[in-house]
Amino acid sequence: MAKRRSRSDSQTSPPLWVPRSLPRRLQDVPLDRLKPDFRPAFLDFDRGIRMGNLEPNQRITRILRQALEDRHRTHFITDRWGRGVYWQWICWIPVENRKAKPVSSAYNFGCAKFYVTLCDDPQGFEAGMQIERAPVTAAGRVRTQSDWDFHALVRSLRSGTPLAAEVARLVRQEGFTARAGPFAGQRALAAADYPGPAALARAAKAIPDDAWGGFQLCYVLPRSELRTMTGDDIVAATLAVFDELVPAMNLVMTVPCLMPPPDRRAAGRKRQPRQPGRGVP
Repeated sequence: MAKRRSRSDSQTSPPLWVPRSLPRRLQDVPLDRLKPDFRPAFLDFDRGIRMGNLEPNQRITRILRQALEDRHRTHFITDRWGRGVYWQWICWIPVENRKAKPVSSAYNFGCAKFYVTLCDDPQGFEAGMQIERAPVTAAGRVRTQSDWDFHALVRSLRSGTPLAAEVARLVRQEGFTARAGPFAGQRALAAADYPGPAALARAAKAIPDDAWGGFQLCYVLPRSELRTMTGDDIVAATLAVFDELVPAMNLVMTVPCLMPPPDRRAAGRKRQPRQPGRGVP
């Protein structure tokens, strides 16, 4: 998979999904009260995920960000790879986790994130979590630092850990795919060939020092299935994927700030208490 490099929202600028000027008929309507109107036609397998020339309530960035903030009661940053009308890859990063980084709080690369993209093999709409590792020796703009979530990930990819159990559950029981290694050639493991966490750890550790790489845990909605779905169906399915990934995300983040799904809370897996002063005012 291609390296994911992107330009982040500025905390002093409107979120990416807010246009510079709202249509007059929408200017007096609070954005969080607009009914989502995402449409399957916005997923273009030749050009990407359509973002330009849409109403605010049609943009998947706005719809999923609002839903994530409502569910987890914390703020998210939207980031992306792409420009213009069509974007190739979009992600959402919990602000609390980024702000907790003592070295890397100025950028998103070191943080676990939810993402969506259109994939080619097989063709489909992919939703998942991603954790990057930047070059460690190159003199580029970004290098991996000691506070990146990637290090917690690698430490936890071993037998008997809670993360290993979550990855095994998602891959073997829920149809997820796990990938690790350099983005130019990640190793992908599905239920039929998943040997355990050690294989993912080896692939993650084998990323060349001068390369970008990382870990992805994702679910793909096939293109054939997308044809039978409404926009609301696609949004609901994406949020269901993100819900499944919450326990794994919390296990690798500096601040486990996400609210577990209701079934996990009922089982006694309580959310970590919020540290005072975290998040965006």
